[in-house]
Amino acid sequence: MSFDSLPFLAFLTLVLGGYWLLPQRFRWVLLLIVSYVFCATWAPEFVIWLALSTLTSYASARLMGSTADPSRRKRQLVVGILISVGLLHTFKYLGFAAETLRTLLGYVGLAGWVNVPSLLLPVGISFYSLQSIGYLIDVYRDKIEPEMHLGLFALYMAFFPRLVSGPIERAEHLIPQFRQPHALDAPSLFSGLRLVLWGMFKKVVVADRLAIYVNEVYAQPGGHAGWTIVIATFFSAAHIYADFSGYSDIAVGVARLFDLEVIQNFQQPYLAASVSDFWRRWHISLSSWLRDYIYIPLGGNRVPPWRRSLNVLIVFLVSGLWHGAAWTFVLWGLLHGIYIVLESWGKGVADWLTRALRLEQAGVRRTTGTLATILLVSFAWIFFYARSVPDAMLLIQNLVRFGSGTDIYAPWASLTNAPVVEMALAWGLIGLLAVVHLGRDGRLPRASFVVGYAGVRWAAYLFLAVAILNLGVASELPFVYAGF
Repeated sequence: MSFDSLPFLAFLTLVLGGYWLLPQRFRWVLLLIVSYVFCATWAPEFVIWLALSTLTSYASARLMGSTADPSRRKRQLVVGILISVGLLHTFKYLGFAAETLRTLLGYVGLAGWVNVPSLLLPVGISFYSLQSIGYLIDVYRDKIEPEMHLGLFALYMAFFPRLVSGPIERAEHLIPQFRQPHALDAPSLFSGLRLVLWGMFKKVVVADRLAIYVNEVYAQPGGHAGWTIVIATFFSAAHIYADFSGYSDIAVGVARLFDLEVIQNFQQPYLAASVSDFWRRWHISLSSWLRDYIYIPLGGNRVPPWRRSLNVLIVFLVSGLWHGAAWTFVLWGLLHGIYIVLESWGKGVADWLTRALRLEQAGVRRTTGTLATILLVSFAWIFFYARSVPDAMLLIQNLVRFGSGTDIYAPWASLTNAPVVEMALAWGLIGLLAVVHLGRDGRLPRASFVVGYAGVRWAAYLFLAVAILNLGVASELPFVYAGF
């Protein structure tokens, strides 16, 4: 059950009504039940793996908390982590490992010795596996006490707004909120609804439109060149941001409807002045997880420069593999690692030039840094979107073939059935909402609009909802598609 679907909206409405009608002491029970129901809507067997990960993590933490013996605590930590990593490896990486081994054995004529399994990846396993590992490490470090309440811990692992696409939560942040009393609060309710609406707009109206062009180009890497690939590259950068941050906005907004706060995952990443700054703004819950549980244990910044560079490459190798089980994702992660290593090596020279030429005062360094970051990050997305390493290399090779005669409008051919008014409305709303939110203190001078700020705001939300209906669920509500 996807967030951008009518069944989810109906599901959310029923859950929300039940949550606020129930007494406080029963609300966590409802959230736990509906979270498992939500998981089961993707595939009933997914509930088994979620429950197994939950129970083993809970038991390992309780056993760690029951002893002061360092060796026993470490043993329970290792067992708990191995189970979480084992589940993740089995469902996400076993096929990739088998396919890689089969390719290698094929060079000596033994490819038939390896069978590549085909397993259905459980929904959310990449996210709740990291949550369980982080929780176990925090208990081992005595940063938090093991959670004694199995039901609340299970809800921490399964909480449905963040199950599919994160964010990756921390136990000390989310579990205490389940214990706190909550009252129906109009500002929080409307804030959550606005975030849900804005997230759906980014996902349905922006990301899904851009995906048409991007998917067409990446499906036929040999059939496009020059400006077509340049446009697809920048569109892919915008697409993944609108898609992923849209889902994150929906998750934060839905949680806020229950008066709960989850981690904000994005902070204007394409305004970053460097690639390292980009990763402080992009998928923040993952970046902080990799920093706290991999980079710092490897030595962090406390080691010699060569070792620090190696640690960075290891972290981004893990990041690439976490995003997907393919060599394209490995190369994407390593490329970002190389960016940051080179940035670290060249920082002294950049700082000297900035002081010597007084670039900071004119804002030149930040501007050029932001533009360079956009170019570097967008280039790296080629590996993320390409279906194979040869496809990625072909796209890069064709990227510089300008004037090759390819039609930059060809990938838009499948958009011809979408009314032009919808596209104009979609992009116009972006500008309108940007103007509304960029006003001083969130308000516009009343002279700007006859109806005033409130009227513009609610009109924007109304048209936003209509755009989502027309572009996103036309197949489910064909009568809405008649137009405006």
